Amino acid sequence: FTACHPVLPTEARVALTLRVLGGLSTEEIARVFLIGVPTAAQRIVRAKRTLAEARVPYEVPSRDELPARLASVLEVIYLIFNEGYAATAGEDWVRPGLCEDALRLGRILAGLLPAESEVHGLVALMEIQASRLRARTGPDGQPVLLLDQDRGRWDHLLISRGLAALDRAERLGGALGTYTLQAEIAACHARAPTAGDTDWERIATLYDALAQIAPSPVVELNRAVAVGMAFGPAAGLELVDALRAEPSLRSYHLLPSVRGDLLRKLGRFAEASAEFERAAGLTQNARERALLVERAAVCARRVQLGGA
Repeated sequence: FTACHPVLPTEARVALTLRVLGGLSTEEIARVFLIGVPTAAQRIVRAKRTLAEARVPYEVPSRDELPARLASVLEVIYLIFNEGYAATAGEDWVRPGLCEDALRLGRILAGLLPAESEVHGLVALMEIQASRLRARTGPDGQPVLLLDQDRGRWDHLLISRGLAALDRAERLGGALGTYTLQAEIAACHARAPTAGDTDWERIATLYDALAQIAPSPVVELNRAVAVGMAFGPAAGLELVDALRAEPSLRSYHLLPSVRGDLLRKLGRFAEASAEFERAAGLTQNARERALLVERAAVCARRVQLGGA
């Protein structure tokens, strides 16, 4: 709780948590953030100084403070996990070590706070997503998208643990929080024997619920994907097009990536190719860039063969 205190900016919370609780060296933290070692060291030193100046005690928060402080801790843990699950930059598509660190911290937190449903929801989400790590990359490290993954390579022990954590979160009662809802979405994929068996209508409904309690353009983009899968690409494209003017998504590579995929399904290959090219220019991850460039090239070849 001290390392994740709200007095610190988010990047400082993540760095300090990785250093103090994750046991990562300054050099390893620098690689996580793709920054220089001196910069990482300064970030950690400044975080410690800020905590000292604010006289933040090294203790579990009081019952009154717990909800706000817990939200900060859960945010940091999930940020660490996500950087491992889908690296924002660099040469690697996934960084399993970061996922393992986040999972370990989440499991510890669930043991310390067994009555907090969102802690179990976050653990469930991470367990289920981590179950796919082996299937997320091909033999040469290239990305493999969810619908193309070999589900036989998913870790069914992690899926079982995730579903059990999700059950614990739901049995605690009350309204489902953001992490528990996301875990429900992940569980829909985990329970489907094949990609074609996925209950996309339920996923779209769950994204509707998530948008009600945690509205954001990224949630709306994910909802558009689910709607496109459940009700057809034209329905999904209508929702995506409504987001194109959103300032916060202007540099977000997944917006043109999703739009490109929907256009491809509609047979509008020239437009799809342009969107994939745009997405490739926005991502900072080399593996993801290569995938998007290839998808653009495939659509361009369809145009040459007489496609739209």
